Amino acid sequence: MDLGIAGKWALVCGASKGLGRGCALALVREGVHVVVVARGREALERTAAGLSAQGGPSVQVLAVAEDITTVAGRAVVFAVPGGPGVNFDIVVTNAGGPPPGDFRDWDRDAWIKAVDANMLTPIELIKATVDGMAARGFGRIVNITSSAVKAPIDILGLSNGARSGLTGFVAGVARSGIAAKGVTINNLLPGKFDTDRIATTLRAAAEKTGKSVADIRQAQQAQIPAGRYGTAEEFGAICAFLCSQQAAYLTGQNILPDGGAYPGTY
Repeated sequence: MDLGIAGKWALVCGASKGLGRGCALALVREGVHVVVVARGREALERTAAGLSAQGGPSVQVLAVAEDITTVAGRAVVFAVPGGPGVNFDIVVTNAGGPPPGDFRDWDRDAWIKAVDANMLTPIELIKATVDGMAARGFGRIVNITSSAVKAPIDILGLSNGARSGLTGFVAGVARSGIAAKGVTINNLLPGKFDTDRIATTLRAAAEKTGKSVADIRQAQQAQIPAGRYGTAEEFGAICAFLCSQQAAYLTGQNILPDGGAYPGTY
């Protein structure tokens, strides 16, 4: 299927690895020019080289090694030479999840950091780009959040809170006047995907329970109806569809790719 987005410009955050990289890969394969952002320069440059190879000579891939959660980092992203400025057609927000732990140990600074990265930064990116999208008659914003928004995970309280705040914000703004101007905003709520993030949570669970990482991993996969963790590439394919022309009637939604793990009807 031709998604109808070749030649568009996308900003993909947290794109050096994991789910962000999967999204960037799916977009360049559709002929989308991408600005990929992450804090680690070396990993990001390796990813950018791989993306360029996948996209071919007609697709531009620009790498910006900055912290997108800061005002200064966002300024550099929007001013990158050869980029579209704030005139992105597609924005994929994504920031590393807050650390796991016990809520009793988190002070105000920990909460502010989590909210800044996982709620306020996506809102700032939306604010910077959404009106331009509306004026041009096309825009796709996809926020990578977490399945914890639907089914909270006890050791991820910082993430549960911050990402739920973003979800509430998006529920309102996605249904505002921008919806009639060709701009959609949706959230992707990943379940368990085989990334560095899940390795971190597995280690935290092992420390808490005294079980081995291998045993916890096996037990988790056994509880997923699909019988496995997801892959970054299949996650990226879902993201690319949400960015497509065909997804124009889909907005304000929370899409839950989790292999069937969430047990609810709704």
